[in-house]
Amino acid sequence: METLQINQAEKSRFEQLFNRVGNILVDTFHYVALFAIGGAIVWSAVGAFMEMAANGHVAIHDILTLFIYLEFGAMVGIYFKTNHMPVRFLVYVAITALTRMLIADLPVDHAPGPGIVYITGSILLLAIANLVVRYSSANYPGAAPAAAEGKVTGS
Repeated sequence: METLQINQAEKSRFEQLFNRVGNILVDTFHYVALFAIGGAIVWSAVGAFMEMAANGHVAIHDILTLFIYLEFGAMVGIYFKTNHMPVRFLVYVAITALTRMLIADLPVDHAPGPGIVYITGSILLLAIANLVVRYSSANYPGAAPAAAEGKVTGS
């Protein structure tokens, strides 16, 4: 009976050790991936800016492209600080991308068509989705991270 208790204690120590090592590896991957994504965003934004400078002029769709990069950077920054993916920022990126597409395509076609209605309808739908997400997160907040992981904080 005593050997069974020793084996249980050793098993518990091994599980704790493996959990710690696993958490360190996951956290390391998390930070490396976030820095890589952030670096790619900065690289892309600088490349787009340099292309605008080389063209000698900036159009409104170029500015909206820079806003998309800014929103991606903010999303990575928030995820880095909080470990939570801000869904609202994905909606903002989608709205900005659709607005950019609408502004870029409108001067080319000049003809009203169903595409304009589809794009503006999509922007409206995304704005409503953003409203729902904001309302639900304000009125129905999720569990705190410590509570979600089963950890109890002392008072």
